[in-house]
Amino acid sequence: MTITPEKQTALNWIEDNRATLSDWHREIWDMHEPAWREYRSAAWYVDRLRQEGFVVEEGSGGMPTAFCAAWGDEGPVIGGYAEYDAVPGNSQDPVPYQKPRDGVHRWAAGHTDPHSALGMGALGGLLAAKAAMEKHGIKGRLKFLGEPAEKVCGSKPVHAAKGYFDDMDVAISYHPWSSNTVVWDTHCGSYWSKVYSFECDESHTWGAMAAVGRRNAHTVARAPGANDALCLMYTTTKYTKEAMLPHTGTWTLNEAILGGGQATSDNLVPKFAQIQYSWRSPTLVMQERIVEVLDNNAEHVAKITHCKVRSRWVAKTRVGLPNHAMARVTYRNLELTGAPSYDDEAVAFAREIQKNLDIEPMDEPFLEALTTLTSPEENEAGVRAALPPWQLNYTSDDYVDYTWHTPTVRLYTGRAILKAPDPSYQYPEWVANALGGYRPTTDPTVTSAARCIGATIIDLLTDPSLIEEAQAEFRERTGGGIGGTDWVAPLLPADFEPPVELRWPEYVTTVRGEEWWIPEKA
Repeated sequence: MTITPEKQTALNWIEDNRATLSDWHREIWDMHEPAWREYRSAAWYVDRLRQEGFVVEEGSGGMPTAFCAAWGDEGPVIGGYAEYDAVPGNSQDPVPYQKPRDGVHRWAAGHTDPHSALGMGALGGLLAAKAAMEKHGIKGRLKFLGEPAEKVCGSKPVHAAKGYFDDMDVAISYHPWSSNTVVWDTHCGSYWSKVYSFECDESHTWGAMAAVGRRNAHTVARAPGANDALCLMYTTTKYTKEAMLPHTGTWTLNEAILGGGQATSDNLVPKFAQIQYSWRSPTLVMQERIVEVLDNNAEHVAKITHCKVRSRWVAKTRVGLPNHAMARVTYRNLELTGAPSYDDEAVAFAREIQKNLDIEPMDEPFLEALTTLTSPEENEAGVRAALPPWQLNYTSDDYVDYTWHTPTVRLYTGRAILKAPDPSYQYPEWVANALGGYRPTTDPTVTSAARCIGATIIDLLTDPSLIEEAQAEFRERTGGGIGGTDWVAPLLPADFEPPVELRWPEYVTTVRGEEWWIPEKA
């Protein structure tokens, strides 16, 4: 594969806009907004894309922080997306020592993966391809979605259910990673998430003691209430977790308490409490078994505590579907355009982190895999080495919902990771977060992704056989394409209402100013 004049135009655009992409990335990184609350980040993308000539639908799929942007009048539709949600509890400045951001609580959100680089790498590649299309008269349409709440796999199942992927001829999914490669067979598995709300709205009917001692409410036996329901749900699920599924298949189940209280510490019944469960597994059958146990637990603890229980879905993804044709063309362009590389400033920053952690600074502090390429087959062998033969999918990410509507590739480029001084050492989490915000250590991730994505889009639009091959494979794997005999439909209904009303952590404005939902000095 060679660098054609069309690709060279795309690559020149990236080179000419390195500083701009760096500035854009830091703008998103500095907003550090969490899932379902990425208001400023989404608005930034909408404004940027409109300036670039895209027609943009804001709030796509009923999600206030999502968008759908389109450019071009005719030709194949190439799909891509940005993510921009940060993670609560990961506030960190881009400095070589642990330091939460000024002005917000230390447990405010921060970019971990970082999704800020994910979005900018994807956007950079898209705009580079657009520049080449305009200069060389290449026909094609670009469709770019804003996908909020990836950390709860929230938006892509919604967009899928509402038909946003159905007109794409192919799609490119990108994520910063610990190596430079594309996924071959073992794509991500399924992620489901559900919130259980316990409400004690008839506390006065609690047993025979309800009518005794009314003259002193402080001594009346009251209903257990919502807090006890939540606690019992938590502990009961811990007990029953061992009996949900066999200890195989790398499945996980995690919980988060979203809401509680609505009562003082007086002898008043807690009326409301809310807990979220999220679970990952490699098959939908396993997912169904886990929710069966969760629902049963919720029903019974509600009865014990004199509560009613309501549940609502947050996310339901399918498992990823491979497409070798898309993987091949993308990896060829990764070989052509190259892996990230780190300059002296990046190395000095990494060595300063090591020094501050009492680690002897290394001459080459970054993992070798970040600056070399790993073939799809080699990457696949590494993933399969830790999995049982029957397991076809691993971990979770909601990009998998793209794969059932259009031939999709999963691209990885290296994000800055430090070498450990010995195999047992684990760096603190703040290290990765600091590296993700420091320009010299993150700009290479963004530009490497943009180069590969831009070049791949140009190939797909200038060689019709590439899309034809990808679509033929998609039809074969699904038994006929969308609606085919082996096709898996979206797991959410088309009228699904995204869970934006839930008590997700966020930044709020009060008389004290803007602050994380935990006040700065709490």
